[in-house]
Amino acid sequence: MEQVEAPLRRTFQNVHQGYPKETLLRFLKAREWNVSKAHKMLVDSLNWRIQNEIDSVLERPIVPVDLYRSIRDTQLVGLSGYTKEGLPVFAIGVGQSTYDKASVHYYVQSHIQINEYRDRVILPMLTEKFGRPVTTCVKVLDMTGLKLSALSQMKMLTSISTVDDLNYPEKTETYYVVNVPYIFSACWKVVKPLLQERTKKKVKVLHGCGRDELLKIMDYSSLPHFCRREGSGSSKHSSTDTDDCFSFDHPFHKELYGHIEEQASHRELIKMGSLHVSIPEPDPDDAKIVEVIQAEFQKIGEQNGSTNGHKV
Repeated sequence: MEQVEAPLRRTFQNVHQGYPKETLLRFLKAREWNVSKAHKMLVDSLNWRIQNEIDSVLERPIVPVDLYRSIRDTQLVGLSGYTKEGLPVFAIGVGQSTYDKASVHYYVQSHIQINEYRDRVILPMLTEKFGRPVTTCVKVLDMTGLKLSALSQMKMLTSISTVDDLNYPEKTETYYVVNVPYIFSACWKVVKPLLQERTKKKVKVLHGCGRDELLKIMDYSSLPHFCRREGSGSSKHSSTDTDDCFSFDHPFHKELYGHIEEQASHRELIKMGSLHVSIPEPDPDDAKIVEVIQAEFQKIGEQNGSTNGHKV
């Protein structure tokens, strides 16, 4: 990595934030410890960052603010708190994200902004606080409301997961899956055997809303709102609910949007419109998994005599 060109070295500093060894380890893990494959993956990722101006993505607010609020209402993600070990807890409303209020480019831009804010602001702050490198997070995935109609969002979800897999590998320690309906269980049964052992070990499907299990690793105040009581069910929120980490009114989203606006104010020329990020080609193994999920959704739809979005 010391021999790569200066632009790559500069963007690499934004990636490693002073901890290159931990970053190299992440890329090595993602390529099963094959050094040449890990090196290619990292160089490809750094080139992707340069070509898509990722280093300045935190200087490009999504405007007007009402558009950003609409994105927050339809791409349910937020920071609910921290584990007892100090890792950020990101909550994701998989089942009730509709991705239907903006173009795909805005949703991808928003996702990348959250990734970059995590990696360049939150994790360095935690590293300084604890006096040791904090470079990963945990994610709690809420499957409430997952329907067959999610099939129509597969392209969007594949784009976002491909960006993560190829450019932000091994950033998640554990995925906790909660509020699981039948459709998820059916898909998980056929997808699980296709996953690498390393990935399988990271996914923990919890009973109900997962509250009791999650309280072993985090305090109640850090639990996502959809895990706070059994039968709480829904990921949806009222926009005034500041406990709801999906809401634009939650402190995390206020801080994130405020940070981007502040960074933008230092620029002479603010680029308007969405950031058109090129989506890398997914790994063939990942593409196969998407095909299996689509086939399983269709099978369930046929068994139910419908693929028009009924909940199963």
